[in-house]
This record gives sequence, C-alpha cells and structure tokens, in this order.
Amino acid sequence: MRLIQFTTESGLRAVGAVVDHNTVEQLKGVESVYQLAQQALSSGTPLESLATSLLSDQRLDYQQIIDEGRLLAPIDHPEPSCMMVAGTGLTHLGSADTRAAMHAQNSSGKEEEMTDTMKMFKMGVEGGKPANGETGVQPEWFYKGDGNCVVAPEQAIPSPSFALDAGEEPEIAGIYINDNEGNPCRIGFAIGNELSDHVTERQNYLYLAHSKLRHCSFGPELLLGELPAHIEGTSRIVRNGEVIWEKNFLSGEDNMSHTIKNLEDHHFKYDNFCRPGHVQVHFFGTATLSFGDGIKPAAGDRFEIESATFGRTLRNPLKIVERKIPTVKTL
Repeated sequence: MRLIQFTTESGLRAVGAVVDHNTVEQLKGVESVYQLAQQALSSGTPLESLATSLLSDQRLDYQQIIDEGRLLAPIDHPEPSCMMVAGTGLTHLGSADTRAAMHAQNSSGKEEEMTDTMKMFKMGVEGGKPANGETGVQPEWFYKGDGNCVVAPEQAIPSPSFALDAGEEPEIAGIYINDNEGNPCRIGFAIGNELSDHVTERQNYLYLAHSKLRHCSFGPELLLGELPAHIEGTSRIVRNGEVIWEKNFLSGEDNMSHTIKNLEDHHFKYDNFCRPGHVQVHFFGTATLSFGDGIKPAAGDRFEIESATFGRTLRNPLKIVERKIPTVKTL
C-alpha cells in the first residue's frame, strides 16, 4: 500500500491510498499520516491493516490533486521542531566513485594512501552487513534539519544565495515515529531528493555538515511494509522543457554496503533521536549525482526522481532565495 497526504477542495487535510496512477481513495477519520500512525500505536493494529479498514468509497482524481497544488509531503508533524531529517552517506556500492573524484581520492587501494572518505567506504563494504545479533560498522552520518526543511512534492526547493551549488541526490528515505516509550517504529519508505551543496563539500570533506544544511523533498507516496532488496530508478534534470541530464540509479540492500537495520541501529542508538512522539526521516544515501557529470543546476531547473516501486515521480523545481546573514546583537 502507498499513501499520500493532500488537502481537499475545501481546504481540509486528508490521507489517501493510491489505487492506481490516476486514482486515490480517501481514508476516513484521519487527517494526517501522523494521526494514522498514532492510532496504529495506541490500538496495536498494524499500520497497513488500519489504513485498509479506513478506506472509503470516495475516489479522487490523483492528477487533479497535483494540478491544483494540493499535494503535501507524505509525512509531517504538527510541530515541525519535533521532526528530524538526517541521513547517511557512503552506503551504496559505487557511491565512493563520485565522492572519490570530489575529494581527489587515491584509487591505488593501499590503505596508507586512502583518505578518510575512502577508508570509511571500505569499512562499510567490509562491515556494513553484520550477521544476526552482531553490530556492524557505523556509517557516515549527517543532519539536514527539522520539519521546516521539507518541501512538498511539486513545490520549489529553495537554495540559499550563499550556496555554491544546489545538486540533487536521489535517495530512499525511511520514515519513523517513536512510541510513548521512545521506541522507534518504522512507518514506511519514500523516494527522495536530498539536495546538497557539492561544491562546498568538494572544498574539504569536513565541510560535509555545511553542505547538507539544505532543504529536501520526498514522496509523493509513502510505501508501507518492507523495502524491496533491489530498486531501480531514474534521476533527471529538466531545463526549459528539455532533459539536460538523466541517469539510472540502483538502491535497496542488494546494491548497498550496509543493511537498512545497521543504518537504523546506528541512528536510534542515540537517546536524542528516540523522543516519544517525534518523527524521524532518514535518507539512506545514493551512488548517482549529476554533479559527478559536471552538471550545475540553475534556478528554474526541475528535478525529477522516479522509481516504479514508489509510484508517481517526485518533481521539484529549483529556486534561489536571497539569504541575508543576520548580525548578532549583544543583549
């Protein structure tokens, strides 16, 4: 089952189950996926079973929802500061290729000649898929922001004027909610665009933290249940109606150097990420970037990331937003 969030023609929030490419069936009694997840937690009912029980006979035109700008991100929190967006890098087989070029890695394979980035990738390949009951090597980790950094599908992703680049990263995101005891519960998965400033990162890999403090988008559909082991997709950039770059990408554990469980274990081992009622959105990394092919996105370009596993294409135009750095005053 795949779910979307949207607003009705009368302006009310709603949740819908995707019937097919053209049809959405509205759920009754819930206004958000967060509310649906809370009901599942309190009742002890599996999320998909609960959603199925709430299906109505109200079928809506999916494209009309998109055309009228009523599509929302597939998960949010009533208080944006209670939603955390983070992620991991160097998690996919082949993901070191672009990063290697970005950071001028030595490819001889000699440990003493590898930089820290390549060493971390090698650690993941060797220890990112531990046996049951064992703890795997921890991945690279980064913070993106809270719920305010999430942009709805079809809406423009802002890039601050001080940024040196605004490049797409096609990734799968895990969506989680913590129960009343702080135990993380996975809601599902979505395809996402984890926008980053690769020019800033290229200056020095220690600038990774700065390069990730950007907006992002994911959806429009939230896939319930387990993530398929092999996922194929396509990432492209459209400028003035023409595709200027397009490349296929692979994801899922068959194409990763870490298991999803290992990435989850190393995120939720920290108490700060297990606060009751909070939502976590965690990007799992990628191996495909237009930046690696010398592409520099410009304002007005449209990012398109799609995979049949996740239904409709995630589309967002890019806009540059003037950001004046505030002056700090002494109280």
